[in-house]
Amino acid sequence: MSEAGQAPRTRVHPLTKLRWWIGGILFASTVINYIDRQTLSLLAPYLKLEYHWTNSDYANIVIAFRVAYTVGQTVFGIVMDRVGTRRGLTLTVLWYSVVSMLTSLANGFYSFAGFRFLLGAGESANWPAATKAVSEWFPKRERGLATAFFDSGSSIGGAVAPFIVLPIYFRWGWRPAFLIPGVLGFLWLLVWRKLYHSPEKHPRISAEERSLIMADRAESGFEDKRGTSPRWIDLLKLPQTWGTIVARSFTDPVWFFIADWFPIYLVAKGIELRSGIIAVWVPFIAADLGNFFSGGVSGYLIKRGWSVGAARKALVIFGGIGVTLLLPTVLTSNLYLIASLFAFATFAYASFSTMANVFPSDLFSSRSVASVSGLSGTGAGLGTIVAFKLIGYLSDKRAALTGTSFDPIVIAAGLVPFIGMILVLLLVRNNDATDLGLVRRI
Repeated sequence: MSEAGQAPRTRVHPLTKLRWWIGGILFASTVINYIDRQTLSLLAPYLKLEYHWTNSDYANIVIAFRVAYTVGQTVFGIVMDRVGTRRGLTLTVLWYSVVSMLTSLANGFYSFAGFRFLLGAGESANWPAATKAVSEWFPKRERGLATAFFDSGSSIGGAVAPFIVLPIYFRWGWRPAFLIPGVLGFLWLLVWRKLYHSPEKHPRISAEERSLIMADRAESGFEDKRGTSPRWIDLLKLPQTWGTIVARSFTDPVWFFIADWFPIYLVAKGIELRSGIIAVWVPFIAADLGNFFSGGVSGYLIKRGWSVGAARKALVIFGGIGVTLLLPTVLTSNLYLIASLFAFATFAYASFSTMANVFPSDLFSSRSVASVSGLSGTGAGLGTIVAFKLIGYLSDKRAALTGTSFDPIVIAAGLVPFIGMILVLLLVRNNDATDLGLVRRI
C-alpha cells in the first residue's frame, strides 16, 4: 500500500481548496507542538524555586531539548524524504504527545532533562514535514503564504499556552499542567490520518486543484530530473543550502530566547508574571501577524511580476532591520514599552523566518526539501545551544545587576539577525548550480 493509502471505493465529494485544509492541519500541528514545549518555560520561574535551579541549570535542561531537536531535524528530514509526510508526521506526533504526558512524572533535574531530550527528538520533525507538505501541495506563488500559515502556529501556540498552562498550574499544580496539554496531539492524529494524502491520490481533491498543482510542477521543469534523493553531503556543497541554513541559524535563536526565556527575563526586570501576562503573549501575536504579512506580501510581489528571489529577499531585508528594535529595550523597565518593542521585533523576526522556512521549497525538488529543511533546523539548533549556554552563564554572572542582567543578551539578539540578513543576500542567488539544474532558479 502506498503512503497515501487506497482511496475509498464509495464516491466522495471533493473539498473546495483542499490544499488550504492541508495547510490548516499543519498549522494545528505547530500550535500543539508549541503548547507542549512552552509548558516548561512558563513554569520555569516556579520550578526553579521548587527544585533550587540556577539559570545555568535551567539552560542545561532546555539545551537537552535543543540537542535532540538539533540532531533530529536532520535525521527526521532525511526520514521524511524516505517514508513520506503522512507516515512520518504520524509517528513523531504520537511520540512527543506521549513524552509530554510522561513529563508529569519528573522529579528533579535529571528526569526533567531526560524528558525534554525525548520531547525535542519527537518535535524536531514538524518543520521538515510541514515544509515538505507545502512543496507537495502548493504552487510557488502560494508557498510563502502557506508557510506563513503553518509557521504562525508557533506564535499562536506560544500565545495561548499561558492561558492553558498557568490556570492549570495555579489550580492543580505543575504535574497536570504537563499532562493535560499532551492529550491534544492524540486528537490531532485522528484528523491527520483522515485528511492527509498526496495530491496525486487524494480521494477528496478536485480535478481543477490537481491540475493546478501538477501544472506548477511541470512549469518548474525541475521536479523529476533525478530518480533518487541527493545525499546531504552533496546538498552541503551548494551555497543555496548554506544560505538556507544561515537564514534559520541567525534568526531561530532569537525566537527561542523569547519563547524559552521571556518569563525569566521579565522577572529579572522586576515584572511579576500575574500582572505581566500581556507581555508574555503579545510578542507571540505580533509574530503571528508577521508570518502572514511576509507570506502575503511576497506572494503579492510575485503576482506583480517580481522574481521569486527578489520577493523573498525584500522580506528578509525588512526582517533583518526590524529585529534591531530589541536594542532599545535595555533602556527601560516599563512593561508596556518592553511589550511593544518586543512585539515589533518579533513581527520583523517572523517576516524573516517565514522566508527562511520557504527557501527549501523554493530552491529544491520535493525529493530533498525535507532534508534541506532539516539541515537548516540543525544549524538553528546548534546556534540556539550555544546561545542558551551563554544566556545561562551571563545571566547568572550578572544576577546582582537588578533589571540589567539580560542586557548583553538582548543586544546580541537584536544584531545577529541583521548579520544573517547580509549573509543570506550573498548566498541565496542564481549561480552555476542553477544552470546545472541542481537548484531552482529564483
